[in-house]
Amino acid sequence: MTAPRPPKPPRKGSLLSGLGQFSMSTVRATRGFSPLLKLLGSEADATRADLSEALDSAFAGVYQHPLLQQSGRLTGYLRHRGLIPNEQSTEELIRFLVDQAMARSPMPVPQALVDEFWLFFNELFASPELKGLGELGLDMVRLVLKTYEPMLVEIVNLLKAGRRFNQWQLDEVMRRVALLRTDLVIMRRQIKALRHIRPFFAADPADFAGQAQIIAQMVREFGPFFIKMAQVAAANADLLPDEIARELAVFHEDVPAMTEAEVNAAFLECYGELPHKRYLDFDPARPVKSGSIGSVYFAKKPFLENGLEVLRPVVIKVGRHNIDREFVIGKMVMGLAIMSSQYWAPHSRLAPFLKALQEQVDEFVAGFVDELDFDAEAAHHARFFERARHSRIWHVPEIYGHSRRIIEMEYLADAVSLPRALAKRSTREQRRFQRQIVQRLSFTVLRHMLRHQEMHGDLHPGNIMIGDDGRLHLIDWGNVVSLEGKWNAVWDYLAAAILADTGLLADALIRMSTTPAPDVARRSEVIAALDDTLRRKGITPLTRRNLLRELRLGGWEGLHRRGQAVLQLMSNTQQLGVVIRKDYLHLSRALFAAAGSVGTLYEGAPKRRLVQDLILGGANFPLMLARESLAERLGRTRLAAPRPVPALISRHADRQALDRQ
Repeated sequence: MTAPRPPKPPRKGSLLSGLGQFSMSTVRATRGFSPLLKLLGSEADATRADLSEALDSAFAGVYQHPLLQQSGRLTGYLRHRGLIPNEQSTEELIRFLVDQAMARSPMPVPQALVDEFWLFFNELFASPELKGLGELGLDMVRLVLKTYEPMLVEIVNLLKAGRRFNQWQLDEVMRRVALLRTDLVIMRRQIKALRHIRPFFAADPADFAGQAQIIAQMVREFGPFFIKMAQVAAANADLLPDEIARELAVFHEDVPAMTEAEVNAAFLECYGELPHKRYLDFDPARPVKSGSIGSVYFAKKPFLENGLEVLRPVVIKVGRHNIDREFVIGKMVMGLAIMSSQYWAPHSRLAPFLKALQEQVDEFVAGFVDELDFDAEAAHHARFFERARHSRIWHVPEIYGHSRRIIEMEYLADAVSLPRALAKRSTREQRRFQRQIVQRLSFTVLRHMLRHQEMHGDLHPGNIMIGDDGRLHLIDWGNVVSLEGKWNAVWDYLAAAILADTGLLADALIRMSTTPAPDVARRSEVIAALDDTLRRKGITPLTRRNLLRELRLGGWEGLHRRGQAVLQLMSNTQQLGVVIRKDYLHLSRALFAAAGSVGTLYEGAPKRRLVQDLILGGANFPLMLARESLAERLGRTRLAAPRPVPALISRHADRQALDRQ
């Protein structure tokens, strides 16, 4: 028996060649850090754009290093051997989710639809070119660094302020580093909330009420960011089972309140004193309403009227502590979850979709972050207050004062939220109430859009108060959506979605995207994806020849189905990497929030009744606008009545209040 032949030693030339390539790649990767080192060494202050560009250069060099390429080969080997998630595990995971969705669906899912989904799935994931674990890890590190770029810029500039540390610089750096501890608390709470996923899948698929309670509890523990997401989902209740939609709708009015310590801290931060020094009967432990961004309280305050001091009730809105960090960390957690899904479901065709989804989440959250600025909210509030001053149809409470985290405003004595106002009416009164409110609400929204080119961005049922006289009182002006420069794209999108004109629809979506120039080159792909979606939904394009016939055959349900497609057509293009800008996203959110309020008003009523009342409201719009314009013109000619001036308890507080008036 011959002895086994020993392996041949590597040729000297090939070994040296490999070492040479490795060394050159390392040098090139090191050069990628040059912009970052230059940024840190320069005397000029850094900007976030400078830091982001320098970090991108550093990461680009690392991505090209041979070690990372070897990581890709090793990952491929591990996936092939089934040691880590692979294509088969992806299919098993998605099959599990599909089975769960079918079992939990409130209505039977046709087998033809399921077969069509798997055909779509197999087409989508036909050619896997998978990321290595090293690349995936770097992607996650870059995402975390991108989240903390504003803080890193501040620290870099503080270090540049002097070559030697002084106490002030050290305190400023430590103050920013301390944010990491609060961020870790937020992340720990959100990760802990994930434990509810297991009991959700263990629950009876037919028990929608039980599932809804689990989801609601998980959302509460996740905190303000996910509560805001739940409010958006509840506004589009048609896409959810009734039980889950009702449970999420609770977050419009019932959100965990701020603690007494949080409220006191907000007053100390803004005014340097506790609330009982500024108001009477202010109880920080008993809010009248809590939202995702803050809590609302009642109090009393002295006013001077005709030289006499009179106690009047006021409403105080207090913003939550570290609410901006809640949204920043929530966005980062969602980004990491989307990115890590490439590990659990490693199909290359998922990569563009997941990248677009992540960018879409960033755009969506950026719009929410704008709502956290109470100074901006007060400016929106005051602007619409002036517009509503002479209206008998709608009203905005007056603002008496504001700061970065606190707004003080008018108390509405006889107003209740839309759902409560509807519940107060008898069955006989509800029909008249529905017609009256839907006409006034549609008039108000159209007036804002057509005359002022902007609208309330969050008209969910909890933000629409109804007075005893039926007048609308609109509150919570943190999100106002501008329509300037958007009309053409919006009208084209809505018309194309209803008519199922995919060419016009693709053009509208491309104009709304974050990168319109590159997306134009993919227009044919976008049209093909939209055609496929409409075909699967059984929606036929409307033309002059078939318009009346298709509308007659489809009836009210057909119109409703075409309306539902408006949302889904926009999301369908994400798999092609088309990302919609935040202003258009929040415009759609605003429209669907208003539509959700109308849906709440007509819950359980025939759709025909709603359509009839909307048509009647549209017909009455010119007359209502003429009456309001006349009232506004007459109101401006009258002498303004003396307005109450707040008389605060202390001289210092009185001076602050007068400065804010």
